[in-house]
Amino acid sequence: MDIKITVIDRSGVPHQLVAPTDMSMNLMEVCKAYELHVDGICGGMAMCASCQCYVLSDHPLSEKSADEEAMLSEAFHVKENSRLGCQIPMDKKLGGLKVELAPE
Repeated sequence: MDIKITVIDRSGVPHQLVAPTDMSMNLMEVCKAYELHVDGICGGMAMCASCQCYVLSDHPLSEKSADEEAMLSEAFHVKENSRLGCQIPMDKKLGGLKVELAPE
């Protein structure tokens, strides 16, 4: 099953994306597939914060892991609603998710 999500890129342009929920992809991987300039240098291991985003919609996300908390504590431009895209697995409950990519 595919879901629709909105990702606001670093220039402030919103993109409507279709994300598969049956391929074990996370938000970072979906953004990379759409070439939205998300590096994901660490390969999704919550070790680089290059996929940091701000969650703008009210969706049930998993709790931050200790690794994600530690990475966000060292990252720049962190806000209350900051998450690492690599730590947000695509799930049918996330249909309508809206996020904004954090500045590089």
